[in-house]
Amino acid sequence: MSEASGAEGRRARTVDVLVVGAGPAGLTAAAHLAVAGCGTVEVLEREPHAGGAPRHCHHGGFGTPWTTGPRYAARRLHAATDAGAAVRTSVTVTGLPAPRTVDVTGPDGLERITARALVLATGARERPRAARLVPGTRPAGIYTTGELQQAVHLYGQHIGRRAVVVGAEPVAYAALDTLRRAGVTVVAQLTDLDRPQVPPLRAADARLRHAVPLLTRTTVAEVLGRGRLTGVRLLHADGRTVQLPCDTLVFTGDFVPEPELARAAGLCLDRATRGPLVDPGFRTDVPGVFAVGNVLHAVETATTAAAEGRTAAAAVRRLLAHEGEPPADPGPRLLVAPPLRWITPGRLSHAKDATAATRFLVRSSVPLPVRSGAALTVTQDGRTLHTELLKGPLRTGNSFALYGHWLTVAEPEGGPVRLALEGLPGPRR
Repeated sequence: MSEASGAEGRRARTVDVLVVGAGPAGLTAAAHLAVAGCGTVEVLEREPHAGGAPRHCHHGGFGTPWTTGPRYAARRLHAATDAGAAVRTSVTVTGLPAPRTVDVTGPDGLERITARALVLATGARERPRAARLVPGTRPAGIYTTGELQQAVHLYGQHIGRRAVVVGAEPVAYAALDTLRRAGVTVVAQLTDLDRPQVPPLRAADARLRHAVPLLTRTTVAEVLGRGRLTGVRLLHADGRTVQLPCDTLVFTGDFVPEPELARAAGLCLDRATRGPLVDPGFRTDVPGVFAVGNVLHAVETATTAAAEGRTAAAAVRRLLAHEGEPPADPGPRLLVAPPLRWITPGRLSHAKDATAATRFLVRSSVPLPVRSGAALTVTQDGRTLHTELLKGPLRTGNSFALYGHWLTVAEPEGGPVRLALEGLPGPRR
């Protein structure tokens, strides 16, 4: 690492690898890079503590059924620091004046840091009530799942007595568990879909699900109360409205990536995922800049993000070992046809990381049952590269994996690779 006086009174430094974001993806990438002896590896985190969202997720399921989020986050942090990575908290990136160069502010003042490789692992956020355009007053007592978990598990705040939970995806059941731990009675759970979008439930989740009334095809039409929430007006699909008294309202799910730094860096964004467009090595279209984890796709599990961090670390190592070589040809785009929503990584490359073990994540905009009879086809320039039957149900809030067995027959100089579902069941009557 070297230092010099920088512009605008900033202390200028250089490092080998700079990771922005100390969640599972960023910490895992940093740990593998430091273990591999990739020089100076530094992680920046704007929060006071590293670990990302798992820090305030006190339920199990982080790798094993009994591993809680805080324990998982601590393991990832210790793995990175024990390997020799420097993890700095309360440090905010305020600008990117050049590729692989960031301006930061933190406890050590103003700095300008230039890296041989920059890894963006800034994660995702839940859209709050305002972004969901829910009308009404602005009382206290309205949370997203993350805000609720932080209030209960990190700060020990009093929440309320009667809650309504908006959402029926896996994150919603984490919110139900948090409310239960806080001693709050959940009077209703609602979703605008006709069924909950959840995987097979653990026993504890199943008990929560049956204990709370679930209202399908229902939305929040208005928030009521001044000073403190007093209730919500619900709108059913048939036009009926009902007023439900409550003092707490939790909006769950509806995650979007945090792409602000990606935009500032001039990275190409995927319109479907709203995150940076990357190849199987998690390279962006700017040489030396990588993006990994939930900044690419909102939202996947911590273990999925960590696995992507490991893959990205391997590609960063290759970059550092062959610095000065021209960047790999970006290769063809991957496109999906409705009802599929997106696929990530969203483009191919000629690099060595595009192998049969490459794992693409695909998401659908409609749910499908276990035995739907649908098949996923992968084609390029009218030629079928791969076909496989769907082995399980599709849920709108969960992705399924497509492995890269077909990459060896894809044409690197060909047109876009297209994914489609065939043999879809007809509409339900």
